[in-house]
Amino acid sequence: MSEDLSARSGRPVTIGISTKMYLGYAASCAWLGEVVRIAQASPAVQDGRVELFVAPSFPVLETALRLTRGTPVKVGAQNASDQDSGALTGEVSPAFLAEMGVELVELGHAERRRYFGEDDGVTAAKVAAAQRNGITPLLCVGELERTSMEDAAQFCLEQVATAGVSATGPVPVLAYEPVWAIGAAEPAGAEHVRGVVARMKAELPEGITVIYGGSAGPGLLPRLQPEVDGLFLGRFAHDARNLELILAEAGQ
Repeated sequence: MSEDLSARSGRPVTIGISTKMYLGYAASCAWLGEVVRIAQASPAVQDGRVELFVAPSFPVLETALRLTRGTPVKVGAQNASDQDSGALTGEVSPAFLAEMGVELVELGHAERRRYFGEDDGVTAAKVAAAQRNGITPLLCVGELERTSMEDAAQFCLEQVATAGVSATGPVPVLAYEPVWAIGAAEPAGAEHVRGVVARMKAELPEGITVIYGGSAGPGLLPRLQPEVDGLFLGRFAHDARNLELILAEAGQ
């Protein structure tokens, strides 16, 4: 039997999925039910070789927390305010999320930066808010255009530095998502991803988990090991059968 990926990297494989704003209410609930069913049937998820999290839309977070209760599946949010409370119509407090039981929050995604003007300063404030409330920041980093591995790694390290991650809060998970590869027909080349992540890890504190996102699908994870610790999935995993394939691959 071949050595499994978690043993090779010395840590569990992390697999996460964001539904973004693709699924409606009924579809989200049905999808979450399928994810839980698949997770309960996965030996790798059940024994901890694979850590699985979901980041659904805000209106179904409570449903997600109910469905995943008593399972290893973690629930994350796709965004949060940089404030714990106040007259901030339409915002969602990280303190509120923590009280619910949300364990992760996705921050700094390229779409938030591009469409909602969330610059480095806003991202840093949100990271600080998540950490002071005991929520793990899922910090998205990635170069804007195709470039060398060295330049891409430096760009990502600067994003991490400007996020101002605290040493006193939960250790962040980094999602390396080259902006040019998000939603593309093909992911970034495996050699490029491994090289960028290896260069990042050489400068980051030991033990930081770095997962890859950007048109990720089956067959990619083994090609990214041992430098990359997992995958952050989008539309591909909105078909739960595809998630099942990737979990089986991660647990081999």
